[in-house]
Amino acid sequence: MGTRITIFFLFLLGLSHSLFAQEIPVSERYFSMGIPVDTLKNPRLEEVSGIAFSHIHPNLIYAHTDSGGEAAVYMLDSLGKEIGKIILKGLKNRDWEDIAVGLGPDGKSYIYIAEIGDNLARYSSVYVHRIPEPRVIQSLIEEKAVSVELNYPGGARDAETLMLDPLDKRLYIVSKRDKKNNLYSFSWDQFGNKEEIKLDKHLEFPFSSSVAGDISKDGCQILIKNYFAVYYWIRKEGESLTETLARTPISLPYVPEPQGEAIAFSSSMKSYFTISEKRFNILPVLYRYPSKK
Repeated sequence: MGTRITIFFLFLLGLSHSLFAQEIPVSERYFSMGIPVDTLKNPRLEEVSGIAFSHIHPNLIYAHTDSGGEAAVYMLDSLGKEIGKIILKGLKNRDWEDIAVGLGPDGKSYIYIAEIGDNLARYSSVYVHRIPEPRVIQSLIEEKAVSVELNYPGGARDAETLMLDPLDKRLYIVSKRDKKNNLYSFSWDQFGNKEEIKLDKHLEFPFSSSVAGDISKDGCQILIKNYFAVYYWIRKEGESLTETLARTPISLPYVPEPQGEAIAFSSSMKSYFTISEKRFNILPVLYRYPSKK
């Protein structure tokens, strides 16, 4: 039954997406079509729902799994092979859905993990957890996370996209199940605040079912994907992020995946990567999309 529901949902999503896609055909001006890097055969990584590249260690990928998975961030090499993991002490993985890497108010580099999945819109609060990027890669690291508790204006909702903007110093969440997805944000200096923070709502996108996103570490490129497309914006000098995202996006090349819920710019910002969860007995494949610049 679950598989039939998933297929039906994706069918309906495909119909709604096709209407928007007709208006913005795929452009290969900026990035080439995806190149398969490797197939992930590690059973612990069959449900990857978020990836992000380190800002300290070139080509190091951070990844996590979703609901019910280990409360850990896995460290992968550029081929997707596990080389270590970071345990978040005292936390459970209720439904981790995305991950971002970037600076904090103190100028140090952090890993941000979004516990924002809520398929039935039943949780009054969601969380984002923050841990420091490790200076030295080890097979096992334990960290105590600093968290922020968040709620949405208008009530609970499902989301799977977290992005950090280094220019305006805010973290952004994109909702998933609305007919038109919404953009929310909070300031990066809220971590450790004992009070619940209400997210700021900014705009509606002309698409639905967003499952992942990333902002390049210079803040000039933005990616958001759903199950069928990757959307891309180039930020103009002096623009706020909301001004950039209010423009019609560019549709980038995307190799169809059985349930692709993760995307990230590489450390060099010269490519982006995607990976799917395992579905229909298809193992996850890590894809790289090289820049043409």
